[in-house]
Amino acid sequence: METLDYVPLRLKKNEERRLLAGHAWIFSNEVDVEATPIRPLEPGQPVTLQDSRGRTLGTGYANPNSLICARLVTRDADHPFGPSLLVHRLKVALSLRERLFEEPFYRLVHGESDGLPGLVVDRYGDVLVAQITTAGMERLRDALLSAFEKVLRPSAVLWRNDSPVRSLEGLDLYVQPATGPIPETVEITENGARFQVPLLAGQKTGWFYDQRDNRVWLRRLSTGARVLDLFSYAGGWGIQAAMHGAEQVTCVDASADAVAQVEANARLNRVDDRVQALAGDAFEVLRRLREERARFDLIIVDPPAFIKRRKDLKEGTAAYRRINQMALQVLARDGFLIACSCSQHMAADALEKQVHAAARHVDRQMQILSRGGQASDHPIHPAMPETAYLKAILCRCIGQ
Repeated sequence: METLDYVPLRLKKNEERRLLAGHAWIFSNEVDVEATPIRPLEPGQPVTLQDSRGRTLGTGYANPNSLICARLVTRDADHPFGPSLLVHRLKVALSLRERLFEEPFYRLVHGESDGLPGLVVDRYGDVLVAQITTAGMERLRDALLSAFEKVLRPSAVLWRNDSPVRSLEGLDLYVQPATGPIPETVEITENGARFQVPLLAGQKTGWFYDQRDNRVWLRRLSTGARVLDLFSYAGGWGIQAAMHGAEQVTCVDASADAVAQVEANARLNRVDDRVQALAGDAFEVLRRLREERARFDLIIVDPPAFIKRRKDLKEGTAAYRRINQMALQVLARDGFLIACSCSQHMAADALEKQVHAAARHVDRQMQILSRGGQASDHPIHPAMPETAYLKAILCRCIGQ
């Protein structure tokens, strides 16, 4: 049995319906604070969740300082939330990835979808990069390291606990080696291409594994094409386009470090003679390319989230339309556009609507050829739409 000290957290009448339907979050206004006060609890406090009549729904953890005041981790009374459950869930997550992928390069843990809310782990061979976003998981940080050791025996573990989401839980932001020497870069393979991925200085947890399946589109589209890869980071799209026969690839990123990484990865794959990397704001680069009357046969628009919070929806939606409209202005006649959004608050049909509106504004007819989402190592919890965040559409834009 676990040694954690669980306290009861009781819900108001009928507030258990969402949990019974499969969701795992409890909001502060759903708790019967007269029966079980929230405020006295410590951030990350292990709790036994109860319905309004006191019947146990499961165990998890609470944080009185967060709007999501508790998260249900397990409904199994015999295996409560705690260190041994971490080991079990990690083994289950690993078995799925080993079945899906031949090489050890993938997202190993994807939060609620893998039964470990507040935890993301990316695997780079024998190096793990982990990100904790909740106080409940932060309290079990040492137990997580023990679980990693028991299940995977990694040579190194890096905490990339610098996500702004941690501030909502009252947690500090930091990047810190946990075990072993952390290499400056690690090498991965994706769809036959090799990439050097920066860990300490890279974006988020190092690599965007979630676009792996969508990048397979490049095999059919790249031969002989002039390609523009916007928000390229380390070249995940552009390098693969070059390897599939693109005539010329231009990668654009605001980060000089990312541009240097593109150049290094182009050399690694021996396509540096056809890959050009530019440092600059994507909107400004597109404006300049339009003035130069540049044209591309394939353009990838894969920006960071323009909508980080629900209140950003209007402004962020306009930004998606604007960036895709500007991309269409340098897209060759009957060219292909890959438009993406990683904003959880933007629905897939909303992205399509904005891209279509952009196409009509510049007098182009859009055909949607394929729709994509996050790769299978980023599973979606069917009761939690919040876990489905990535949208990608492949379209042909006729005219001009």
